[in-house]
Amino acid sequence: MKLAARVNEVSPSLTLVITAKAKAMKAKGIDVCSFSAGEPDFPTPQHICEAAQRAIDDGKTRYGAVTGELKLREAIAKRLQTKNKLSYSPDNIIVTNGGKHSLYGLIQALIEAGDEVIIPAPYWVSYPEMVKLAGGTPILIETSAANNYRITTEQLREAITDKTKLLVLNSPSNPTGTVYPPAEIRAIADIVVEQDILVVSDEIYENILYDDAEHLSIGAVNPEIFARTITSNGFAKSYSMTGWRVGYAAGPLEIIQAMAKIQGHSTSNICSFAQYGAIAALENSQDCVQEMLNAFAERREFIYQAINGIPALSCPKPDGAFYVFVDISKTGLKSLEFCNSLLDSYQVATIPGIAFGADNCIRISYATSLDTIKQGIERLSNFVNSLT
Repeated sequence: MKLAARVNEVSPSLTLVITAKAKAMKAKGIDVCSFSAGEPDFPTPQHICEAAQRAIDDGKTRYGAVTGELKLREAIAKRLQTKNKLSYSPDNIIVTNGGKHSLYGLIQALIEAGDEVIIPAPYWVSYPEMVKLAGGTPILIETSAANNYRITTEQLREAITDKTKLLVLNSPSNPTGTVYPPAEIRAIADIVVEQDILVVSDEIYENILYDDAEHLSIGAVNPEIFARTITSNGFAKSYSMTGWRVGYAAGPLEIIQAMAKIQGHSTSNICSFAQYGAIAALENSQDCVQEMLNAFAERREFIYQAINGIPALSCPKPDGAFYVFVDISKTGLKSLEFCNSLLDSYQVATIPGIAFGADNCIRISYATSLDTIKQGIERLSNFVNSLT
């Protein structure tokens, strides 16, 4: 059987592969400490679940609008206006099957053969693969821990060519936890406008910030960048709704209409009753978000100190999200060998940095209990010590 050539252009998601392996080991009764999945360990807040259940009871189980329930798009528009200073109407918003699908639909709508998409590295695993699936070319900009994994304006200028169509900006970042300060967001916005390209701002972790970190949506900088920005977000991380698969994109009407055309022929509408849970998430108290953030902050502090206390390992302190990006170069192992050995020998699941474009690092998610973190870090320390 001959498969389409595009299939061979992309790699499987190592995040999903290793998470599945860890789950399979657990199912066999093996005690695994999993730091692999970017999935909060908290249950979805009760008021969100109850809203979805009421929607089922009220018969909200039919086909719906391809772009999403109007009430949800209105709630998203209101939140974007009040929280992010982004003035979108409901017509400028499309609800998607998770934040990931908003990015996929956008890239399918924008990118074709010959187009270049600038992606800072380390990057979320799916960005370059989505670009390849659309026939485009990912242009990776290498960053370093010395600059807290943020691109500079000089790097961005040098990467832009007459083929550049889109910049992917992810702040707070997966896998590094980096948050771009407002001044740097404004400087990037100036270049995007000057070079007349587009930017997609992946803001899925915007509510998970620590200390004095400040999130600025790039589209809010000025009207010129607003016209060139597509904002992607969702409910998975902030509200522990990973399995609900509700995300969204907001942007210029022409782009949103193109995404709707693609979505209409691929997924039709998003799960109807799940959207009512999303409405409840936006319209009710945000105390649940703060409660999760408080737990993440405690875990972050512990894991940051613990990692940097292990000889041969180091990591910057994340400003947002719930990951630490750990430099393993002093161990002499590359990331895939490191992660496979750690999982097989010490039953600790982590994600190899090669999946994010950084083979000398691994990603550790602290979206798990503090007890699991403490046990896993002890095993990690024993593994690293065994290498010397």
